[in-house]
Amino acid sequence: MPSPAWTRPARSYVLAALALAIVGMSCAAPLVRLSTSAPLTIAAWRLLLSLGIVGTALAVEGSWREWRTLTRRELGWCVLAGVLLAVHFWSWNVSLRLTSVAASVVLVSMQPIIVLPLAARWLGERATRGQRLGVLLAVAGACVVAAGDGLRSLLGGFGSGRALLGDGLALLGAATGAGYYLIGRRVRARLSLWPYVGIVYATCALLLVIAAPMANAPLWPVSLREFLIFAGLAIGPMLLGHTGLNWALGHAPAYLVNVAVLGEPVGATLLAWLLPGIAERPPALALLGGTIVLAGLVLATRRDPEPTRTD
Repeated sequence: MPSPAWTRPARSYVLAALALAIVGMSCAAPLVRLSTSAPLTIAAWRLLLSLGIVGTALAVEGSWREWRTLTRRELGWCVLAGVLLAVHFWSWNVSLRLTSVAASVVLVSMQPIIVLPLAARWLGERATRGQRLGVLLAVAGACVVAAGDGLRSLLGGFGSGRALLGDGLALLGAATGAGYYLIGRRVRARLSLWPYVGIVYATCALLLVIAAPMANAPLWPVSLREFLIFAGLAIGPMLLGHTGLNWALGHAPAYLVNVAVLGEPVGATLLAWLLPGIAERPPALALLGGTIVLAGLVLATRRDPEPTRTD
């Protein structure tokens, strides 16, 4: 069974980790948009470079010894999380080539809608009324952000049919991402951070490395510019973002950790607007929606009575 809804360290540390993870993950979409490599190439290099740091941490701490204590069932959950993460990265990276940064990031961030009911049923973690309201408000804000992009797609401003396919792939990324976080919450009650992400990231990287040549996505040669983009993805979105969220999953409920993902569209949209290489100006609705998302995040993470658990 998963650990209690909240465990040590202090709540303030968990919230600080979530804030840093949002900053890291907000860099992902703009960096992917700046890259000229194939989506699977980007995803594979992102994981491979991350594994170098994870492997170093495992060796220094000696925490790889925890793998010896895993049951086959627990190992299977870790591998499944890696599979879901690979599909998540593939579908989302492709969606960024077919639709706008705003639409792609918002739709892939619909994960809390899936996580909230499943966390209650599978993990026995029920959010308070205030937290549920915060999640719904943040999701509503994300929908407002996407509304302006959807209008442009209907008018043919972003490729219409291409945008629709990109939106569908982003939703697939949301579903697989939700499963990845739910499994992480369950397994992190049993396994510490680096041994867990070591299995998950290695599984994900292996699948992406195998799939890339099959999809005519070469892994080599890589220009210095592309390598620097991949390194940025490994350090920011992967290690600061995903690894930060996986750390938080060991100390906070899955629905709370996952709702932090909704902060990503706000940061990503602003970065896509400010970076000269993209300069994708968000519509007024995106700015309004971003404000609503932030309000929802504040409400969802405020101090409420401890959520009830069901066995």
